[in-house]
Amino acid sequence: MCDLTLPPAMKPLLPLFAAILWVSALLLPGDERPARSGNPIFPGWYADPEGAVFGDRFWVYPTYSAPYDQQVFFDAFSSPDLITWTKHSRILDTNAVTWARRALWAPAVIEKGGRYFLFFGANDIQNDQQPGGIGVAVAERPEGPFKDYLGKPLIDRFHNGAQPIDQFVFRDQDGQHYLIYGGWRHCNIARLQDDFRGFDPFPDGTVFKEITPEGYVEGPFMFRRSGKYYFMWSEGGWTGPDYSVAYAMADSPLGPFKRIGKILQQDPQVATGAGHHSLIKLPGQDAYYIVYHRRPLGETDGNHRVTCMDRMEFDEQGFIKPVKITVDGVDRVSLRAHPEKSQSQ
Repeated sequence: MCDLTLPPAMKPLLPLFAAILWVSALLLPGDERPARSGNPIFPGWYADPEGAVFGDRFWVYPTYSAPYDQQVFFDAFSSPDLITWTKHSRILDTNAVTWARRALWAPAVIEKGGRYFLFFGANDIQNDQQPGGIGVAVAERPEGPFKDYLGKPLIDRFHNGAQPIDQFVFRDQDGQHYLIYGGWRHCNIARLQDDFRGFDPFPDGTVFKEITPEGYVEGPFMFRRSGKYYFMWSEGGWTGPDYSVAYAMADSPLGPFKRIGKILQQDPQVATGAGHHSLIKLPGQDAYYIVYHRRPLGETDGNHRVTCMDRMEFDEQGFIKPVKITVDGVDRVSLRAHPEKSQSQ
C-alpha cells in the first residue's frame, strides 16, 4: 500500500489534486476509469449531504455551501457506481417556495407512493416571529423539479428549544415516518402524518418529543440495524476543525439515547471539520457508506466545504467502528448487481 502522507507544504494542494482526479476520470474509457471515487466525490462547495438509493442510481442531495443570502437553491448528484456523478442543477429554488428567501439547508429526501418528498430548512429563523423554518417540496422524479408541497412551513417555530433546521425523515419498519430535527443543541422527534402534511401526536398527547443526547449540536440521522436504533449527530462548531459525528443506540426511536462516542472527525493529514453526514446502505447487504462534508487542509473560509464518502463498518458487538477519512474514497459499486428493492433512509 502506498503512503499518502504529504509534506506540509503540499497539503493545501489536496483539493486541486482531487479535482484533477475527478476530471481525469470523466475523460477515460469506461474500463480504464479509476476503481475508487476519490474525495471529494464531485467538485464544488457543498455540505450537509443526504444520501439515498432510488432505482439503479445512488443520489446525493447537499446544501450549496455559500453565504446565507446566496443559498437560494439545491443541486443534486446521481451516480450508477459511486464513481461517476451527474449534476442535476437547481432541483429546487426559492422561486418555487414563496415563503423561503435564503439559507436553504440540509435537504432530506424520501420516496413514498411513487413521489419524492424533499424536506428542507429555510431562512435560518432566530425566533418565532420570523418567517421560515422546515418546509416540504414534492416531485415525480428524484431529480425534480420539486415544487412547494404545503405553501407554508411544516414547522415554523421553536419547540423544546430546537431551531427548526437540519431535518431528517426516518421510516421505521412498521411504515411510520418520523421527522427528526433541530439546531441550537436541541433535537426533537415527531410522528409524520401519512400524507406528510402535519403530525400525529404521540399516545401521551405530545407532538414534539425531545431526544437530545449529550454533546448534540445539529445534523441528526437515524437508522435501524439488528433490532437497534442508531442515532447519530454532529458536534462542535460547523466552521471549526473539531466538527465531528457521534452516536448512540437504543431499543426505540424515542430513546433514551446515551452518547457512545465519536465515529467521524478530522485527520490532520487529510482534512478538517468532518461532519454533518448521512448514510447510504447497499440494498440487501450489510454494507454502509458515510456521506459527509469536510474542509480542505489550510482552508480558512468557513463555507469551503466539500462532499466526501467513505466506508462505515461495525464490530462484532454492533458498535460503529471509527471511520478513517480518506483521499481515495470508495470502490466502484453497481446497483445492478444488487437487484433488491432500492432504499432511502
